[in-house]
This record gives sequence, C-alpha cells and structure tokens, in this order.
Amino acid sequence: MKIIVPMAGRGSRLRPHSLTVPKPLIPVAGQPIVHRLVKDIVKVLNQPIDEIAFVLGDPAWFGDDVVSSLEDLAKSLNAKASIYRQDQPLGTGHAIMCAKESLSGPAVIAYADTLIRADFNLDPEADAVIWVKQVDKPEAFGVVKLNNNNEIIELVEKPETFVSDLAVIGIYYFKDVAVLKEELQHVLDNNIINGGEYQINDGIKGMMAKGKVFKTGTVDEWMDCGNKPVTIETNTRMLGFLKADGDEQLIASCLKNNNSTIIEPCFIGENVVLNHAIIGPNVSIGNNCTIEASTVKNSLIQNHTTIKNANLDDAMVGNHVSYDGNFTKISIGDYSVLE
Repeated sequence: MKIIVPMAGRGSRLRPHSLTVPKPLIPVAGQPIVHRLVKDIVKVLNQPIDEIAFVLGDPAWFGDDVVSSLEDLAKSLNAKASIYRQDQPLGTGHAIMCAKESLSGPAVIAYADTLIRADFNLDPEADAVIWVKQVDKPEAFGVVKLNNNNEIIELVEKPETFVSDLAVIGIYYFKDVAVLKEELQHVLDNNIINGGEYQINDGIKGMMAKGKVFKTGTVDEWMDCGNKPVTIETNTRMLGFLKADGDEQLIASCLKNNNSTIIEPCFIGENVVLNHAIIGPNVSIGNNCTIEASTVKNSLIQNHTTIKNANLDDAMVGNHVSYDGNFTKISIGDYSVLE
C-alpha cells in the first residue's frame, strides 16, 4: 500500500501563519497537520505501508528542513519516502501526476489540510473508495451521488439542488492507482480544465465512465485546517480526542510550572516555562515557550514564543513571537514583537 500526499499549496487562507511555515507543517495538538493526517490514515488502513509520496511546491518554500521532517515521518511508519515537486499550481489532478512514478498498485491519496477520525475496513469489491462525511449544508461542498447499490455514480460540486448530504473530504483509495494515472494523463493530454485547473474529479469521472466501481468510506470526524478559526476549532477537538484515547503524553515531563494552573485538555511541549499563569482548556503550546502572568484558553501557540500579561481566548500565535499586552482574539505570525 502507498500513500500519496499532495501538499504544494502555500495555504493563503491561514496567513500570516503560513507565510513562513507551509500550512501542512503547522502543528495541531503538538504535531504538524500532515504528520497527524498520515498517521491517522495508517491507523485506519491497518496494513503495512510501503511508500509515502509527498508532492511539494517550490524548494525555496518547501526546503530541506521540510523534506527531512517528511522523511523522518515515513521512516517512523516503516515506509519509503518519495519527494516530488509541483512547479506550478495547476490543480489536484496535476499535483497527483507530479508523482506519476509512484502511481502503481493500491494507494490512498490524501490532501494535507484535513484531519480525520475513522474506523472501517476497505470494501474489497470496490475499485476505489472516496471518503465522505455527512454534512448539514451540502450545497457548500462537493458531494457524491449514489445508486441503489450504494455505489458512487456522480460527483457534484456545490449542488444548487439536493443531490446528497455526503461531502467529499479529499481522501481517496484506489485498488490500482495506475488506472487513475491513465485517466489523468488523458486529462492533461486533452487539456481538460475545470476552474482553471486540472482536477482529480475528471480522472475519477473517466474511471466511472469505464465501469469502475466506487464506494464510500465514512469518517466519524472530519476536521478542517483551512483558516485560523477552524484550525483553532480542530485543535480543540483533537485535544479532546487525544485526552480520551490516552495514547499520547500531552504534557511534557520537563515542564517548569511556577504557581500556574493547567485546565486539561492541553498540549504542552518540551522546555516550556509557566509563571503565574492559567492555561486551558483546549490550549496547545509548542516547545521552548514561556507564558507569564497570563490566562490562555482555546488557543494555539507555536514554538519559541514568550507571552506576558495577556488574556488570550481563541488566539493563534506563531513561532519566535514576543507578546506583552492585553488583546484577546489575536492572530500573530512568526517573528512578531508586540510590547
């Protein structure tokens, strides 16, 4: 089994945090989004993973440190890491084809701006599986249309009239991804463009037209990391899941706690100092941070950051930030100083 992870986009909706760190590497509950996504997929599949192929953007943006972190991730899962580049943002189908050397055999394709919680077995009779989640407002999503055998027969983007309430979340399984590769090559060769880009959906539609059977795989939870509010919400939900699971140590043993209160669930990284602070609930604090004379809840703070005299709620703070103030709903990028 292979996992293909297109992650070349720069994440403009999550600025300023994605100006210095690619969005898939922004931590949620203490781990980069793409790390959590890949680990959760491996857990769902419950079978050996031979290769994880990452499709990155410009090397000036996705540099050696990014490559190294992804190689370490693959190694931790006993898989080979393959690194590909998408030199132009030409769409999901184009991104997948940038990894065409890895497009053979059974594979999962997953876009690195979402997190899931799921527990199910792949349908052995299906040529492909599209992960979906039931939603309240399907008109805001791409949805699947099913026949009487619960097979997917159509993909509909943001339907104006009701088609179904099963939204496509951006994770796919192919029994032989080489079949998708062939259809996407046809899309590229014939310049089939939708929304100004080459789309995976056009490759999938080609497979359906040739009689390939598509089934749905449902997830229990689908968490987006597209912008600041939903990323903070995802951090909150993920902390709750991790606390309930009890599988991860969420508070580092080296924490220096001076007369501070922690209201769980929280993630607190290595070498964090808390002085006369109230932390939590639903707070993630990265490594080498100091929080002093502050109250922080429902917030995500990255690494090497100092916060003093603050009352933060629904806040997202980047790396290497120095903040001394009394604002509340803030969004501060890396290397900022507010005094």
